[in-house]
Amino acid sequence: MKENVASMIVFLLLLFLNIRLLKGQSPPGKPFIFKCRSPEKETFTCWWRPGADGGLPTNYTLTYHKEGETITHECPDYKTGGPNSCYFSKKHTSIWTIYIITVNATNQMGSSVSDPRYVDVTYIVEPDPPVNLTLEVKHPEDRKPYLWVKWLPPTLVDVRSGWLTLQYEIRLKPEKAAEWETHFAGQQTQFKILSLYPGQKYLVQVRCKPDHGFWSVWSPESSIQIPNDFTMKDITVWIFVAVLSTIICLIMVWAVALKGYSMVTCIFPPVPGPKIKGFDTHLLEVAP
Repeated sequence: MKENVASMIVFLLLLFLNIRLLKGQSPPGKPFIFKCRSPEKETFTCWWRPGADGGLPTNYTLTYHKEGETITHECPDYKTGGPNSCYFSKKHTSIWTIYIITVNATNQMGSSVSDPRYVDVTYIVEPDPPVNLTLEVKHPEDRKPYLWVKWLPPTLVDVRSGWLTLQYEIRLKPEKAAEWETHFAGQQTQFKILSLYPGQKYLVQVRCKPDHGFWSVWSPESSIQIPNDFTMKDITVWIFVAVLSTIICLIMVWAVALKGYSMVTCIFPPVPGPKIKGFDTHLLEVAP
């Protein structure tokens, strides 16, 4: 009797499962953790990509444990980072610690687990882009004009204490150009750019990168119109240099010519006429 009841239960379960499968319902597909990022080495966020939902409502749970520990924790904040994400605040973030993170997907037909993601916050820093990008054309009296570019570090990053050191890169181009011109600025937050085309409108962006980590996205574009007289002073200087060089060359040629004549005279002196005592050269002249 008990065997018949057990067989009936198994039959009903299999029948229920087959009906579900015929309706296109199945256990959820395997989720994939595709990115973990820290903007300032104090907090971080991980995002995952869901697999197929199996035609059923699917619940996702992120769990993690720290290397060397056995206690498993669930994601502390599913909202701050947006859909399919987990945000770790300062309270839940430790540097020089390996986090082993997985995402579990569950529906009525079963469950699946992502491959584990190993995270060290020190090496996933990707800061926000720099802010307050300002552009100004400078016209020094004794030098050629240039474009002065300034910016500030990302708001969230603490660079004053040295907790995070950033390097910067600038790119610019004429508005209608296809190629960007890139300049590495090091750790400074200002940069001087020469040799721009006068009369052009330029687009400028800046980005930053920590010692260990990744480049930020480029900042929003800032633009500036380069005046038509941007190289006027420079052209005047070159004209003056050209004229002065021509005068110097003429003087050198004249000096060499004079010196050359003197040298020829020294090497090949004129042959003196015969000087025989008592001889009158007029006697050699032909009589008319």
